Amino acid sequence: ETSVDLRTHLWSVIISIMAEPAAKRAKKEEEAEEAVAPMKKEAEMKEEAAAKAPEPEAPKDDEAEEDSPADKSPKIKGSVTFLSKDTTMNVMPSSYGNILVPLTDGGLQYLLAGARASVGVKSGRYMYEVKVIEDTSTAEDPQVKLKVVSRHMLKLGFSMDTASLLVGEGDQAVCFDSEGTFWIGKEQKKTVAKKFGSGDIVAVLLNLDASSANCLTVSLFVNGKRACKPQALPENLVGKTLFPCMTFKNISVHYNFGPEQIEPLPFTCRMLQTASAADVVVKLAPAASAKPEVLFPVFLPDEGTFDWLDMFLEEHPDYTELSDRAILRWAELSGLVRPKGYAARTCNDKPEYSFGIPTMDDGSIRKTLMSVAPIQARNYVIMEVRANLLKSERAELLARWTGAGFKITANVMMGDPPSSIKEHTHAILLKDKQAVSDADFKKKKDEEQKKREAAKKQKQLEKQRALVLKRQKKAAEKARKKLENERKRKEAEAKGEEFVEEEETAEDDKEEEEKEEEEEAAAMDEEPPQVELSPEEKAQVYLKGSTKDLIDYAMNTSFPKFTIPTKDEGFDSVAFEWLKEAKCRAHLKDWVQAKKTTTRIEDLKPGDWFAEKSKDWQKLLASWHAKSTSYKSGIAKKAAEKAAKQAKKVALKAQEERKKALEDKKAAAVAAEKAAAEKVAAAGKAAGEGEEEEAVVEATPAKEAEPEEAKDAAMEEAEEEPEPEEDTNAFDKIDVYGVEEVLDALSGEPLFSRFGFEDWALMSLRAELHLLAHAFTRDVDDPDRGGMHVDHVGFYYQKYFKRPLNHKLYGVDTVEELMVFLRDTVVVSRKDKVLEPQVPDDFESQGIFIMLTEEARRDRLRRVDLGDDTAKLRMQQAGINGVAPLGSRSTAPVNPKASGAWQQPKPGWNKW
Repeated sequence: ETSVDLRTHLWSVIISIMAEPAAKRAKKEEEAEEAVAPMKKEAEMKEEAAAKAPEPEAPKDDEAEEDSPADKSPKIKGSVTFLSKDTTMNVMPSSYGNILVPLTDGGLQYLLAGARASVGVKSGRYMYEVKVIEDTSTAEDPQVKLKVVSRHMLKLGFSMDTASLLVGEGDQAVCFDSEGTFWIGKEQKKTVAKKFGSGDIVAVLLNLDASSANCLTVSLFVNGKRACKPQALPENLVGKTLFPCMTFKNISVHYNFGPEQIEPLPFTCRMLQTASAADVVVKLAPAASAKPEVLFPVFLPDEGTFDWLDMFLEEHPDYTELSDRAILRWAELSGLVRPKGYAARTCNDKPEYSFGIPTMDDGSIRKTLMSVAPIQARNYVIMEVRANLLKSERAELLARWTGAGFKITANVMMGDPPSSIKEHTHAILLKDKQAVSDADFKKKKDEEQKKREAAKKQKQLEKQRALVLKRQKKAAEKARKKLENERKRKEAEAKGEEFVEEEETAEDDKEEEEKEEEEEAAAMDEEPPQVELSPEEKAQVYLKGSTKDLIDYAMNTSFPKFTIPTKDEGFDSVAFEWLKEAKCRAHLKDWVQAKKTTTRIEDLKPGDWFAEKSKDWQKLLASWHAKSTSYKSGIAKKAAEKAAKQAKKVALKAQEERKKALEDKKAAAVAAEKAAAEKVAAAGKAAGEGEEEEAVVEATPAKEAEPEEAKDAAMEEAEEEPEPEEDTNAFDKIDVYGVEEVLDALSGEPLFSRFGFEDWALMSLRAELHLLAHAFTRDVDDPDRGGMHVDHVGFYYQKYFKRPLNHKLYGVDTVEELMVFLRDTVVVSRKDKVLEPQVPDDFESQGIFIMLTEEARRDRLRRVDLGDDTAKLRMQQAGINGVAPLGSRSTAPVNPKASGAWQQPKPGWNKW
């Protein structure tokens, strides 16, 4: 009440503050805090008082139960006890003294123990007693304590025969726990009694007596005194047969079904052992001569294994599942925390535990249960998907049960399943599909409802506005009429006439309530649509969950050794449920054959043939790299020498041109002097001048007749013999597959002289995949395997060459696209998608890979020259270092996504 008053006051203060101007808010907030402080203090005091309040006291002096009348009707025969099938595997009953002890070794101390009695009550009033006699807790790692919900626990009550052995799971049981809390199924109702524990004698009374005031109730008594008022049974348990049940953890309990009580109650009440036969249902123990059964289901992985198991256990609740899945389920019901959650599993057959608890995670709990199982007379289902298919592991499992008094049966279920399996699959698919449809329908309806409510609210606002306007108009009309009537009355009085005021028509101003529209009602009552399975879903035989039965490694290393069990192995019988034996064996053979094509071999090891061939290839590749480097160095040297000579020739030519220019200048000067002399001679006509002129003329030719020896020597030195013209297309005209020696394809030029880094990379990959494909066939040595599946090329490449094959570095998205580059060496078969080598493993010369690469290079360049942009490679040189000689550059590239990266080799390339 204080909390409600506090919230109400706070809201009123908040509303008032929001309505106030900003200047007054600070003052209002202070007043609010002062007003709320006493109420907060009072609320805190009440909470502290509630926390310190004493536990509920037992009711006094209001006992409505009466003494049980004498009953001479026939009583039940035999003792009320706990049958093995109605206890969890960690419950060990004592041979005398009626004591139940839980196992606490190998991780079992973290799991709950449960037991249900062999006699159930359907009418009358009966009780049983339990006493905690020992705490069986063991030493624990301090870190483990943080992951365990509770170390000790005891729940006592009644449940149906079909309920879980762990009380509190499902809605078929009621109980009281040691904390005094009353439970109805999973729901924790309330604390109704004081705690009870070691040394206390606890009695649970079930009243189904129609003549009693407390009929259809269950009560708790501690040490002979009522601990709580009678608690009503839920409706789903009314009219059902209810069996005494208990769930406990790390404690030993003594149970007493009668005939006498250990601690008398305030009234007499019959113990269950003295029950009338007409009031109870007795479950009989199996006959001593009847052997319990150990069932080994044999399934192929992911073919309905656990679906069948769930159906079988539902039809045969007296069978106990022995599997890792069952242990995880048990741990979940025991409240054990799993960091990743219980839905996260790598597989169904051997899911990892991952509790962070050593004795749980290391498999100790499973070993303990397998050791205990043969000494408990109950029926078992050994759900081991992989182990039940392997003869060696079946032998290990059978060794535990041989001679233990069990009937050992193998049920082989392979091939086309019966209609019950298909119907079960379709029912679950339909249920899940309907749930999704219902959720979508509800979401859609909720959205529509919100829109209708918003529209309705808007309509109400508009109606309110209209009503206000109507009232305002009516008030104005009324005022006008009043004034009009007053005027008329005065006029009538002045004339001496009697004025009769018009009566106002009474109008109902009451706002009419809006009725729900029929469409809205119809929409609210509309049922979700019923879904149907699609043809693809109807064709589905097994449920396809996100978790496989086996992890890939376990599957890949085991399936070639899968076999069908025989009686010779130690089975008492081998039943073939779905197909007859011959058809089962044929189905298994076909399944294994198909699996070999698509499944990789995890433990495959490279053989000696591959090691030798790979070593030889690396040596040969290194020699080709050296030859490529040497040839390119020689070419570079010749080019440098040629360039030097050309530079020298150019320099001499320039020098000659300068010398000729100088001589031409001198000749011009001489000619000018001669012309001047001739002019002087013509003017003077003197003899002496004539002689001087002759001497000058004679001297000039002598100067022009300079010897040409130095000039000729320089020219001869600069002259060189003309080099023969090279045919630049001669190399491209060579028949690639006609070359006898790849290191000397044309005048000492190797066939790989024009390779860029991408050509070297593809050439190396050709040779490596050639070796890989042949080595795989040799090392597997299995004629049933058609070859290496294309999806596993990367896996085997890593295993053989000790480095990853990153197809993305070659500019493709998948390995299969990469194989298009190399289809002259290996091809992917259309049917099985396996690699088929095109070059024999005993081919004489490895030079074939150079030929294939050169032919592909030429075809690529031709396509690029023709404008085919799809012929351009997208390779990354940085990620493929080491496959090409230093200095190799890229040539024009091919996109394998195009329909054909290059043409197939010319006929006759493989004539060798």
